[in-house]
Amino acid sequence: MMVFSLWKNLKKRLRRNRRPTWSLGAIWFSLLLGGLAAINAGHVLAAPALDEQQSSVIKALEQQQQPLTVQLRRVYLCGEESKPLGRMMNKQVLQLLHGYSDWKADLNEQQGTVNVELHIEDLSEHCKANAYMSVDKKGNLALFDGVPKKEKVVRTFFQLDIHYMESSLPQNKLDELSKGIRISDIDEYNSVLSTFSDYAAQPNQRVMRPTY
Repeated sequence: MMVFSLWKNLKKRLRRNRRPTWSLGAIWFSLLLGGLAAINAGHVLAAPALDEQQSSVIKALEQQQQPLTVQLRRVYLCGEESKPLGRMMNKQVLQLLHGYSDWKADLNEQQGTVNVELHIEDLSEHCKANAYMSVDKKGNLALFDGVPKKEKVVRTFFQLDIHYMESSLPQNKLDELSKGIRISDIDEYNSVLSTFSDYAAQPNQRVMRPTY
């Protein structure tokens, strides 16, 4: 109940219409994001060691003699995209996997299909055109698909200390957060997360970590 009360109080204070003057800093976590490779307009994380399941997929692909139907699914920090890649021989599929630094493949030998999933440290094109960061009804910093008033939450990050924010931030910054801060690229995404991690309710959430 206290969370809802805090949110109610915040909404009351943010009713005044003011022109947003939020200035997003150039702070973003290159060390936390690690070495990124620019692939297909996405930034893919450095390759981890293959686990047992993925190693078995590689071995099974090496034994395949018939063409396989390949589906590629990109999972972004916000949004996802799927694309059929058509029919490929096993060597082409293995070359495809070798070209990406972070992948997870699922081979269905009976159906002759391969589903390849990539986790990409970027925003999908849809999110770049529609994403906002704001506060949800429970007082969490959240990413929205569209303006926050539609309440279409894509993901939730952490609980905000509303009282601390109210005492630390000027009213125009609170107004913009309530209305929604437009997020159009990965730099803005990381900058807003970095800024508001200072107002996380739990101290350990004030040190941002990569999602993947």
